[in-house]
Amino acid sequence: MQGPEPDNTSRGENRPWRVAVAARAVLRRQDRTEDPLRVARPSRWLRWLPVYLLFALAVVQAIVGNRFELGFLIGAIPPLAALTYKAVGTAVFGGIVLVLLWVPAIRLGRAGDSDLVTVAFVAVLSVVIAWARRRRDEQLVTVRTVAQAAQFAVLPPLPPRVGPVRCAGLYRAAQHGTLVGGDLFDVREGPYGVRALVGDVQGHGLQAVGTVAALLGAFREAVLDQERLTGVAGQLDRRLSVDAEDVIAAGRVEGETDAVSELFATVVLLEFPPGSTEVRIVSCGHPPPLLLHTGGARELPVIAGPPLGLGVPSEGYRTLTVPLRTGEWLFAYTDGVTETRDRTGTFYPLTERAARLRTDDPIAFTDTLWDNLRDYARGDITDDVAMLVFAPDPPDLPDPVVGPEGGAA
Repeated sequence: MQGPEPDNTSRGENRPWRVAVAARAVLRRQDRTEDPLRVARPSRWLRWLPVYLLFALAVVQAIVGNRFELGFLIGAIPPLAALTYKAVGTAVFGGIVLVLLWVPAIRLGRAGDSDLVTVAFVAVLSVVIAWARRRRDEQLVTVRTVAQAAQFAVLPPLPPRVGPVRCAGLYRAAQHGTLVGGDLFDVREGPYGVRALVGDVQGHGLQAVGTVAALLGAFREAVLDQERLTGVAGQLDRRLSVDAEDVIAAGRVEGETDAVSELFATVVLLEFPPGSTEVRIVSCGHPPPLLLHTGGARELPVIAGPPLGLGVPSEGYRTLTVPLRTGEWLFAYTDGVTETRDRTGTFYPLTERAARLRTDDPIAFTDTLWDNLRDYARGDITDDVAMLVFAPDPPDLPDPVVGPEGGAA
């Protein structure tokens, strides 16, 4: 049985738990079939190829004798070893080659002195190449580790629970080798309950990371400061509008007098008030979330307001309040899900697939839906994809008051 989660007030004691949560979220954010930030290791057959080639040449040369000269082929083994082995391993292969060519008792072929000098030079050069390749790989690992830490600072892993709301999500950036793209999400608990954001900024890939960072910072402040969810939307819009003005001003400084900013984003905001069975939703030009229940799924009738970045005040957004029954989930997503097409050009039927694939576990549901989405598109998904499930706990009800006769008062 899994024990209770640690209290968030003890940071030292919570560190192992937080590391475990972050590690699990990292694995879920990346494509399970490929780690975009890992240096590719050479395949096993390539590492064994110098050994097999060395053994095969020695055996074949012993069989054919002096009728055919195969000794010159053995000189290719040190450069081949340099592709997969460190400098020490490459030096071992080079030494074995020189021994086979030079020792009279086992002399392979009829190599002359000039041939031995050439093979020795090739072996030394292969050792240098192996050392340089290894150093480059170590530098690449360091750079990618720093890049990974920076990207997670912008978009931290999704915790499995925020207050009374269980969370499960899956994120895939469209640009290969990155963990952050043009989609964004965050879940925070504040004085007005648990608030969540799922959105999509204009563009995708690394070009959109700056906008993502600005919106997430504004959202985390608004969670603490804004009493109404529409106020959160208004604060996000102001943040993006200011950034757009800065882009225009920078363009004019560079001589672009007709500079126009196309900086905008679509987001959906959710609020789970404390002690309530309701959820409040505000859409800023974003696709409406789905309500998942045992019998299926349906799209919520959210009134979509304008996207962020157009200078719309908070009064320009409308709030939808939805009562939640026990066992009902909310599923938020980005257009990378609904705009995925199959080979015939048909869009992905999200509502129908979500109803059919729902399980009792939110994490298993997002994994299953992601696999189904990839199968539907035959692996050809070119946009950022984010999908999140929110499963609020039922509110704590007071214990019934027992009367003197044993019944409820």
